[in-house]
Amino acid sequence: MDIKSRHHLRSDAIGEIRETLREELGVSLDADSFEKVELEDSGWDVVLVDGSPLVVYFDDDPFVTVRGANARPPEKHVVTVDAGAIEFVSNGADIMRPGIVQADGDIAAGDLVVVNEQSHGKFLAVGRARVAGTEMVGEEGRVVESLHHVGDDLYELSV
Repeated sequence: MDIKSRHHLRSDAIGEIRETLREELGVSLDADSFEKVELEDSGWDVVLVDGSPLVVYFDDDPFVTVRGANARPPEKHVVTVDAGAIEFVSNGADIMRPGIVQADGDIAAGDLVVVNEQSHGKFLAVGRARVAGTEMVGEEGRVVESLHHVGDDLYELSV
């Protein structure tokens, strides 16, 4: 992915990112440097936090990347999958009910969520909930649309 532009963020934009991630995910994002990177060949705008791509914008809303979730683990909006779902989620598949072992009850349909795996607690993907967290565990159906996952272009981004 080629970089279209790169610039340091103003303090008000940094404050918005910090507040949003704290409220939505329970993530504290203390850092010295915040740079916004616009990419040529994608719809993603990425924020480098101390040089690492830890934040991405989805529909103008800042959210953690998979790298960001693993660096600063979210406390809220987490969907946990079993070992059988890891390969599918890591390859970009949407998350299906049978693979989910737990989902935060505060998730509403349309919310951004992070997906982690049960065994080691590693985050594998970021997605958009199609149903409420209380409805995610079950027998069948697609419940989280995958937006970003381990191994995709955003995950592999090095700046």
